Amino acid sequence: MAAKRTRRRGRRLRGLVALLALVVAGVWFFRFQQDAIQTQTVEVTSSALPRAFDGLRIVQISDLHGKQFGGENEKLLAAVAALEPDLIAITGDLVDREEQMDQIPALARALADMAPTYYVTGNHEWGIRQAKEIKALLEENGVTPLTNEYVLLEREGQAIALAGVDDPNGLAGQKTGDELRSENAAADAEIYTLLLSHRDTVETYAGWDYDLVLCGHGHGGIFRIPILDKGLLSTDRTLFPDYDGGLYSLGGEQFCFVSRGLGSNTVPIRAFRLFNRPDLPVIILHTK
Repeated sequence: MAAKRTRRRGRRLRGLVALLALVVAGVWFFRFQQDAIQTQTVEVTSSALPRAFDGLRIVQISDLHGKQFGGENEKLLAAVAALEPDLIAITGDLVDREEQMDQIPALARALADMAPTYYVTGNHEWGIRQAKEIKALLEENGVTPLTNEYVLLEREGQAIALAGVDDPNGLAGQKTGDELRSENAAADAEIYTLLLSHRDTVETYAGWDYDLVLCGHGHGGIFRIPILDKGLLSTDRTLFPDYDGGLYSLGGEQFCFVSRGLGSNTVPIRAFRLFNRPDLPVIILHTK
């Protein structure tokens, strides 16, 4: 009888240990999904790209949503530095609460010290009504906001155009990327033109005549289906979004890259990522 009780206690103990191990593994896996940055290399080739820009490395930061990867984002900054950027593109939703704005100066200075850094707004900066203040804060700390405008980037006597548009959640009457392209002198068909935008509206960009568009917004489908590597939900909660992350053709040698983003949406409810680690891409440009 005593032996039976001992065996039962032993089975219970083993069951409890197994359950504890399962809980610990589950917690570790959940944290890993939220915090372990995954880098990826995307290569884009175009005969329109000037030879001087062959090999240009663009690191894209999108949809951070105020998340901190280590103290003062030290893990994120180390990951960006390891990718050796020539250019850093921040494609919106940097923060989504006003109290997160105090994180911006240190992050902006550190990024700008690595490489020229450009920023466009996402829907959340406008949603908290702080877009103007965030742009000013970034500019004070070395990052260049692009507000429906172009800049020319020059190397060895050659140039490409870099454009940026505000998110449509912004001010009424602002230009679209299409209008910007048609109105600006830098939109000359002879110059390679890159657009920074926020929304993952890939089909819309196909009519805008940019050589490359970098955007985010969709969070990679929030939850991804293993093996299929397919996003489950769009940010407006529709199933199986068409553009859940990656490089998409806009026709010919024109492309759109959609980042899966780094953070998690916290409005209207706090969400989390599953089978969808934080995404830090480097886009490398090549000429034919």
